[in-house]
Parts: sequence; C-alpha cells; structure tokens
Amino acid sequence: MNDVTTNGPPMDDAPPTLPSGPRGGGGRGRGRAGDGFGGTGVGRLRAARLGPQDIVRLGGTGLRTRPLRIFLSALGIAIGVAAMIAVVGISGSGRAEVDRRLDALGTNLLRVAPGDSLDGTEAELPHEAVAMIGRIPPVQDVAATGATDAHIYRNERIAIGRTGSLEVLAADRRLLPAVGGHVRRGRWLDSATEQYPAVVLGSTAAGRLDVHTPGTRVWLGDRWFSLVGVLDPVPLAPELDSAALVGWPAARTYLRFDGHPSTVYVRAEDSQIAAVRAVLPATAYPEKPGQVQISRPSDALAAREATESALTGLLLGLGGVALLVGGVGVGNTMVISVLERRPEIGLRRALGATRGQIRTQFVTESLLLSLIGGLGGTVLGTAITAAYALSRDWPTVVPAWASAAGIGCTLVIGMIAGLYPAVRASRLSPTEALSGS
Repeated sequence: MNDVTTNGPPMDDAPPTLPSGPRGGGGRGRGRAGDGFGGTGVGRLRAARLGPQDIVRLGGTGLRTRPLRIFLSALGIAIGVAAMIAVVGISGSGRAEVDRRLDALGTNLLRVAPGDSLDGTEAELPHEAVAMIGRIPPVQDVAATGATDAHIYRNERIAIGRTGSLEVLAADRRLLPAVGGHVRRGRWLDSATEQYPAVVLGSTAAGRLDVHTPGTRVWLGDRWFSLVGVLDPVPLAPELDSAALVGWPAARTYLRFDGHPSTVYVRAEDSQIAAVRAVLPATAYPEKPGQVQISRPSDALAAREATESALTGLLLGLGGVALLVGGVGVGNTMVISVLERRPEIGLRRALGATRGQIRTQFVTESLLLSLIGGLGGTVLGTAITAAYALSRDWPTVVPAWASAAGIGCTLVIGMIAGLYPAVRASRLSPTEALSGS
C-alpha cells in the first residue's frame, strides 16, 4: 500500500499541495508529461486568480451582511463630503449671482466724492462739478446726491435724535438710471415732484420707518413730506438704501440745502474707464484735484467676493475634518469586521486563498464603503446647494471638480482606513483563525 504524504494548510502565499495519483509504470516519483505535477510525486496547484467582478463581489459580501453598521459608517463619510460640496457649491452660486448682477448693472460706474482738505476737514465739490464731468466725451450718464442736515421721522411725535441712522439726501432726478436702481413701489422723482415736498425712500429706510405705501406722510425737516416711491436695494450704491431722497430744487427750498454735491455717480464707456478715471479729479475740482476721491463700486463687490472666498476656505477645512472623522469611522468598522470574520478568513485561507487575495478583499470592502458614503454625500451636498440657491433666487452652481474631488478624497481615505485591517486579516494563519483564538 502506497504511503500518502499530506501537507498542512498553506502558509504565506503558497497554494496547497495535493497527493499524486496512482504511480504507473513511469517509476517512483515520475509524473506523466503534461500532468502539471513535478517528479516528486506531489504537485502544486496554482492559486486561482480573481477577476475584477469577483473582487467586487467579495468586497460587497461584508457590506450586505451588516447593513446598519455600514449605513452609519457611510453616513460619517457622507456628512463630510456633503459639507465640503455644499460649501463650495454655495460659494460658487454666490459668485455666479455677483457676476450676474454685475453683468446686469455694469462695471462702468465710477463714484466721485470729496476727500479731506489740508486742515483735516472734509472738502466740498464745487457746484459745477456735475456739469463739468458731463462734458467728458466718454461719459454716458452723470448724476449727484447732496448731503443735508435734515432728519426724517415717521411722525412729528418721535423724539429728536432717534433717526435710525437714516440720511436725507438731495437727489438729481437722473440718479436712478445712473446707479442702475429700480423703483419697487410708486415712482421716481420727476420734473414735477422734485420741486415739492415729496420723498423717495431706500429699501432699508422704508423698513426702519415701516412706511411702504406711496401717499403716506412722513415728518422730514420740521414739515410733512409725501412718500412717492420706495426703491429696491441698489447693489452699486448701497448708501442709497438707508437714505431718504428729496428732489434737488425741493431740498434747496425746504431743507436749506447749499447745493454742493457730496457724491457724483459717473457712467462711462467700458473701454474708456481707465482714461475717464484719470481725468476725473482735475475735472471735478480743477483747483484742488488732490482733494477728490474716485472709487469703483464694482471693486467693492469684488472685494466682498474675496472675503467670502476666505470664509469658504475656512469652512472647507471644517468639512475636511468631518471627512477625516468619517474615515476613522470606516477604519473602526473594518477592524471590527476582521475580528468578527476570523472563521471566514481562516476557511478561505485553508481553501487556498493567498494573503494578497485576503488583503484585496478587505481593501475593496473599505473602498466600496467609502464610495457609498462619497456618492451619498455628493447627492446630499448638491441638494443642499440647490435648496439654498433656490431660497435666495441664485443660480445653482456645483463645480464638477468639487464632486470629483469629494469622491476622490473618500477613495483615498477608504484606502488608508482599510489598509491596516486588511493587512491584519491577511496575516492570520488558517489554524489561528479557525480556532477563534
């Protein structure tokens, strides 16, 4: 009776060995040509190769058997990705809204204001400043406002001094088209109303006075004025939002206005903005051009956008921390999974699975878990962005790179989080794993 040598469970990456078949006339230890066995009488089986579908199927086995734990782990990843995408998306939507508003309002508006004189007091623009600026050939529109000492109250019984930080300005009737403003209710000052005690309120001023209906009377400069209109917010001239605007002639007649413009708004051809800006100081105040300040309101919007970008960077960092915490959760889930599935690992190793295949299985499981969280977070972040943009009447913008980066980060985190548990699982010997020790 022939002796049969039986090998133990395979160690490391070596496949198991099997006894040879009945020895024939070829002599002891000689195998048949092409039988795949060596001449020792004991042959080695090659380890089975796993295709991509097999790897994904094996990796998904652990996910299907523990749905609640997998959901909670994926939720941590999803929250981090959703936070990052929502921050980027809301910021991008805000920038798109700013760009849209600038396209509608134009970036060719310049603001001329008096600076400080040599003695430290505020300078005054001459009465002729508006007319002189209007003679510059590329200038398309020019209008002015003038500061007054009057105050506005809802009625005559309001205590003096409780002005709500509202200004009363004399306004050129060409002001609204020059700054790109619009009337929300009522109408703008015209050739008739600019001469009489009529007032138009900015959007903020109307809210603070709680006066919104044209025809309502307000107490202004120790007399009653009739409200003729309420403006929408003016993005390029936000100082008008908290102002009460009175016609230029009426301000002279009823409010003792001296006629000096305090701010001049200039619209010029887009291609000539730099040239117009260069000559404005000398044109507005030929005697003292150094006491004239020129600004571009659209630059203020751009500066605000830059500030929001800095805040976006901070919020992205917080989203990254949340994503890292989710990765720690994935790693914890995978460690527990390895501990619970030791018998499965031992059985697979005993049946011929190599260490590399065990590592691949658990790394794939970690990647699938992170991918589920990443995809869920991308959908959630996009939905949050869309809901917020819709509530603000903004265009919804979610950059494609943000979604790709979010999913890419989750895969990297999944790889890192699953690597240690996978290596630990592959180092389990079949006897140790099956014994449950």
